[in-house]
Amino acid sequence: MLLSVNIFVSLDGVVQGPGAPGEDRSGGFDRGGWLVPYASTHTNEVVESWFRAADAFLFGRTSYGLLGGYWPKVTEPDNLISTKLNTLPKYVVSSTLTDDEADWSPTTVLRGDPADEVRRLKQLPGRELQVHGSWKLVQTLHQAGLVDVYRLLQYPVVVGTSKRLFPDGSTPTTFATVEESTRVLPGGVVSLTLDPRSFGAISAGAYTVDEGRSTTVLD
Repeated sequence: MLLSVNIFVSLDGVVQGPGAPGEDRSGGFDRGGWLVPYASTHTNEVVESWFRAADAFLFGRTSYGLLGGYWPKVTEPDNLISTKLNTLPKYVVSSTLTDDEADWSPTTVLRGDPADEVRRLKQLPGRELQVHGSWKLVQTLHQAGLVDVYRLLQYPVVVGTSKRLFPDGSTPTTFATVEESTRVLPGGVVSLTLDPRSFGAISAGAYTVDEGRSTTVLD
């Protein structure tokens, strides 16, 4: 399966607590719910397009608990997101979560090395193994070079503090934009699909003047 990261992010890269003030207050975060004023049928359509490609889900423990406390309550039969989340296989990376606590069926707890476990899951048949939220897990997967595609909804707000998608120390990576999946939605939210192109290094260059003309030179 292809491994995709699907996530909401602010202009300054914050991913913490987008959906409610009390969603994730770790580290004293008190600015939750920042995406809700921008929610629309357009953003919903993008998110549903993500979920259509899912054949399994991968979570960190915190996001598993948050989503598992919400989506089983959504029982309307035509809700694509709840149907996918409540019926497809779910894998949660945790060394402390018990099988009894992992009661959002069907769930398997992964207690081994996260990178090794994910490499094994990627060999299973199916379209996509999707990560939603799961900030700490996303860092681990990025550092290991395991993410095949990033899908972002970037909201026109600067949150100013807290957990960021790519914090200091992240492995440098260049991306190719998937043009047909990248657009500005009404209200200013940007839908981005990015394929990692060069992992571990970034392309660089310089502006220079050649015979009176400003030009670029790539390394």
